[in-house]
Amino acid sequence: MNQPPEGIGDRYQRETKYSRGRLGGGFLDWSTQPETFKRCERRQGEIVLPEPELEGGAPLWTAIRRRRSRREFSSEPISLPQLSQLLWATQGITHSARDYPFRACPSAGALYPIETYLVVNNVEELSAGIYHFYVPKHLLEILAQGAFGRDLAQAALGQHMVRRAAVVFVWTTVVQRSKWKYQERGYRYIYLDGGHIGQNLYLAATALDLGCCTIGALFDEEVNQLISVDGKEETVIYMGAVGRMQG
Repeated sequence: MNQPPEGIGDRYQRETKYSRGRLGGGFLDWSTQPETFKRCERRQGEIVLPEPELEGGAPLWTAIRRRRSRREFSSEPISLPQLSQLLWATQGITHSARDYPFRACPSAGALYPIETYLVVNNVEELSAGIYHFYVPKHLLEILAQGAFGRDLAQAALGQHMVRRAAVVFVWTTVVQRSKWKYQERGYRYIYLDGGHIGQNLYLAATALDLGCCTIGALFDEEVNQLISVDGKEETVIYMGAVGRMQG
């Protein structure tokens, strides 16, 4: 049987494999390690989020059993405390050791290459617009105000749920954070990190009785342009729509 021609994905998978005697990597130059947290210079202001709840909530096994991708959202807003809880569950700091903060989701090498942006459509006490989550202070940086749901929906291959959702999480990667240590194999870990975060969003939304659907189908450069990242050093990899469920 004829084998299909090797594509770029096949080549990447082959060339970034680890094997005994061939791990890649090498000496780490700590002076060139990228910053773990991003501060947006173009921020127009800041909003301190409510403190997340650290106890109680729906049992884990119940949340796993009830988890589904929900694509139909009502017109009811979600609350600011709910949004704060979702952000903490996906990227929040849960522990510090030797002054190093660890987060709610695992990350290869504890390098945390993923940044969280929000396109807010319908959240109580929060104007519609684009925000960036600044993890160390658990606050939102205001990047742009206005209705961007329709533009983001078009960039998500016309998926209607993006416009109807109360908020859309837009996850980017600062590529060099992973490549600094893992070189080209770092891309594997970036996408694994994104998957961990997406699953935590699903479970946290389910525990809050909210609907959630993650999105991989998107026009990368249109989303990058909307949130004003360059698409090279930092680029979108994944999104997640959240809102109140219909019915």
